[in-house]
Amino acid sequence: RAAELSCLCLSLSDSHSTDFEVHRNWLAITHSLPLSRWYYENSSEWTLDYPPLFAWFEFGLSHVARRFDPDMLDVQRLQHRSPPTVLFQRLSVVCSDLCCRCVREQKPSRDLLKRPSFILAVLLLWNFGLLVVDHVHFQYNGFLFGVLLLSVAKHLQSRHLQGALLFAVLLNLKHIYLYVAPAYGIYLLRSFCFTQDNTDSSVRWSSFSPARLAALGVIVTSVCVVSFGPFVLLGQLPQVLSRLFPFKRGLCHAYWAPNAWALYNVLDKTLVTLGVRLKLLQEAELPKASMTGGLVQESQHALLPSISPSVTLVCTLLSVLPAALSIWLRPRGARGFLRCLVLCALGSFLFGWHVHEKAVLMAVLPLSILAVESREDAGIFLVLATTGHYSLFPLLFTPAELPIKILLMLMFTLYSFTALTSLFSGHGSLLHPLEVVYLLGLVVVAIACEIVYPLTPWQQTLPFLPLLATSVYCALGVCYSFVRLYVILLRQEVKSKQL
Repeated sequence: RAAELSCLCLSLSDSHSTDFEVHRNWLAITHSLPLSRWYYENSSEWTLDYPPLFAWFEFGLSHVARRFDPDMLDVQRLQHRSPPTVLFQRLSVVCSDLCCRCVREQKPSRDLLKRPSFILAVLLLWNFGLLVVDHVHFQYNGFLFGVLLLSVAKHLQSRHLQGALLFAVLLNLKHIYLYVAPAYGIYLLRSFCFTQDNTDSSVRWSSFSPARLAALGVIVTSVCVVSFGPFVLLGQLPQVLSRLFPFKRGLCHAYWAPNAWALYNVLDKTLVTLGVRLKLLQEAELPKASMTGGLVQESQHALLPSISPSVTLVCTLLSVLPAALSIWLRPRGARGFLRCLVLCALGSFLFGWHVHEKAVLMAVLPLSILAVESREDAGIFLVLATTGHYSLFPLLFTPAELPIKILLMLMFTLYSFTALTSLFSGHGSLLHPLEVVYLLGLVVVAIACEIVYPLTPWQQTLPFLPLLATSVYCALGVCYSFVRLYVILLRQEVKSKQL
């Protein structure tokens, strides 16, 4: 309760990010402008670039917002941050989170704190990433992840149509969840539309149910019609899609997400530096790379081939293909679907175009469910969650926020380690020695970036250095977790064939 009160007080503080102005501007757009101008308005650089269903969500919030401060709904009042506006924005996140905290109540008992269900509830509801991204930084991820996890829960309960409906709604709220759409599509087609398997677990083609496929089609189409229909009638679908998929923003975000392209960028820089110092390359003849400018823009690599959106699409599809094939060839029920979902989320995070660092939570949160059921998954969760959460540190960059993020990170990390270790006690350590060394390395990186670097002259000459170090070091842990998850999947395949 003390932690809850502290976080609530923090969420109502004056601390906010650029995303605060983003969502305030969207409130103003949807409230004060006609529908036909929602996806054309560009008075602010923070144009509306979420799917229409989220725009309708903002429209609904705006009618409550006007009771706090009508001025926040004026499109021309850029950077409007009155105390009532801040209060409303913070309360809107808290209330939307509470609406999605659908965790079953547990009867009191002495071993409640050690139950997997209680541990899972803490890992999900008090996830460090959600706390800092939503309640300190400012976004609505808790609400959206609540819809995702509720959809997953419906599939675990074999309520597939309800799960499909929730996911269709989610996609129309935030299109980043296309990352996990392959897992949903393959799983529903294989395990819902085909009703029987052969004795060797292969698909029985004669069991295909057109009625079930039609039911899924009706659900998805209905949600899309409600969301996009008005803009289709206005002839604005191309404009809406151009806002949702702005490929000119560049391969990486201003702060590199810890993924494969961060490593690729560093490799390009390293090769160029070595080539120039060894006099194998002439610096004047090389194209000027702009990957470390800290800007959202199109950029190119100096030596390695520059990456296009089509290349990232192919790499992403190849990275998730084995996971998708596994639940098609050998379905393992909803748990197999969940593992595929995590792999799709991580594959898209590692190889996608213009990935935001916050997207790592799309793998961390579902993996929490597997972590309380499997010792090996628990170890991977500890590596991925610790690494992914630390990669969010640059989002909170002011000195006042330093003790806040360190304290919240330590609280969640210590609980994760102690709770999961207790849950799987008697089976050895959850982590390999090298994994422990790697995670301890995060402490070194944190001290170097948060304490030592601000005291050096590099702060003026190399402003991107701490972001680069954080991104690259965390990328190693995320890539490692992705490989480990695939190793488990392949091991399961081998065991199935032996049986």
